[in-house]
Amino acid sequence: MTPRSPLDQSSALWNRSRLDLRSDEVLAQILDRGALDDWRELYRLAAEDTSLRSRILHLCATVPIAMPHLFIAAMGRLGGDRGALPQPAA
Repeated sequence: MTPRSPLDQSSALWNRSRLDLRSDEVLAQILDRGALDDWRELYRLAAEDTSLRSRILHLCATVPIAMPHLFIAAMGRLGGDRGALPQPAA
């Protein structure tokens, strides 16, 4: 039996049949339309997963979400890449 994530019940996933955080589209949807509890769970998961932190930062730079600076600051708080946004290719 797979443990369920609190994100499984997120109202941000109203048009999804299941949670798949490997999908940038689903992740962006949670960032944009999620509730505070959803964002807390993403923060908890990102604290353990540097690739998730990088994907969140990338989405903040490329997808129009409601509060990108909130997530950039939160990812910076976790360390590592210090919340730096990815630089465009020259």
